[in-house]
Amino acid sequence: MSIPTSTSVVESAVIKAPLAHVWHYIKLQDFSKFWSAVEKSEFVKGANEETDVVTWTFKDGQQVEVKQEEHSTINHYITYSVITAKPELTYTSVLSTVRCYPVTSGENEGSTFVEWTGNFSSDADAGVIQDAKFKRREALADLSKAATKK
Repeated sequence: MSIPTSTSVVESAVIKAPLAHVWHYIKLQDFSKFWSAVEKSEFVKGANEETDVVTWTFKDGQQVEVKQEEHSTINHYITYSVITAKPELTYTSVLSTVRCYPVTSGENEGSTFVEWTGNFSSDADAGVIQDAKFKRREALADLSKAATKK
């Protein structure tokens, strides 16, 4: 019997770099430039010209094809879905959003607040949600390191 669990995850961080420095990395094809778990990220050849599909190859050998569903340079967010994975995922689907906000006052003024959400299909179990939580935390820490380099 499986443990009932929420099928969403929200992780966030304050990155001590201006929004422009952080936003520069938030492109599906550039995740390997900051996320240490990703060996390479590259456009899928032969994909529909109107659709951005990128393969993320993780250092553990997993390959995930992600499709950009929505992107806003005005509101600073990108939404993507996983369309295929090798090995196959244990759940049907996930829709994720990375959103950046400028911090405009207080002790972190000039920094960027980054939120990374994931909404999973109802067949995702507690292990999937925990894994997503820790992967996002690791990626946000890596993003902070990349964006704050001089």
